[in-house]
Amino acid sequence: MRLYATVAAGGFRRYATYRVATLAGLFTNTVFGFVYSYTYMALWAERPRLGGYSADDALAYVWIGQALLTVCGLMGGGFEDELIERIRTGDIAVDLYRPADLQGWWCAANAGRCAYQLLGRGAGPLLVGGLAFGFTLPDGPAGWAAFLLAVALGSLVGFALWYLVAMSAFWLLDGQGVVQAAWLTGLFFSGMLLPLNVFPGALGEVARALPWAALLQVPADVYLGRYGTGWGLLRAYGFQAAWLVLLLAAGRAAQRAATRKVVVQGG
Repeated sequence: MRLYATVAAGGFRRYATYRVATLAGLFTNTVFGFVYSYTYMALWAERPRLGGYSADDALAYVWIGQALLTVCGLMGGGFEDELIERIRTGDIAVDLYRPADLQGWWCAANAGRCAYQLLGRGAGPLLVGGLAFGFTLPDGPAGWAAFLLAVALGSLVGFALWYLVAMSAFWLLDGQGVVQAAWLTGLFFSGMLLPLNVFPGALGEVARALPWAALLQVPADVYLGRYGTGWGLLRAYGFQAAWLVLLLAAGRAAQRAATRKVVVQGG
């Protein structure tokens, strides 16, 4: 465990060195937060209580989405391009010879990245949005703690999704097509454009059952107290944990199949 803790700390320090990129991302998230906020305000003025949200809830949802965009990998995990490139060039062979589990190594590195992004690009937009619009806040310290746990689980589900996407490069050599497809799918089914509670009928049921719901919709609803406490909250965590286990197992199976059958590029 000490090894993986060191890798996570290294991931945090690595992203902390890019301060200008962090400031640029913080500015971009904040600008888009204002754009989405005024769009949502117009929509909720026409359709009050849309999706069961009040106008203040909807505004909170907007800024939670901007805060979690990079933390939970809604539009990319932040590591898959590097992993795909290492697979394409054959450098992945070096990683496989390390005295560490490949999936565990990348998960630890990504955990460090997520922790930094939560502080560097997550907290800022949420604070700006709260000051500008005065939206709904969690119910005390317990509400914040429940939200942060949902964010942690969401970030792990995001890692598991993008790790599985990266594994496709063993067979495709260039995984960018799969990355683009996953990016578009995640943008829609995570609820980044609109809350999944707004989706009608069967589409809404399917969207809320898919793993992308664990990245934004579930943490946002935990933040807003829609699961309540006790068993309701445990069901939310259970949904995230179930997808985490399934996706990690799928990524492990893909890794095992690739390293057993596929010849690594470069020799």
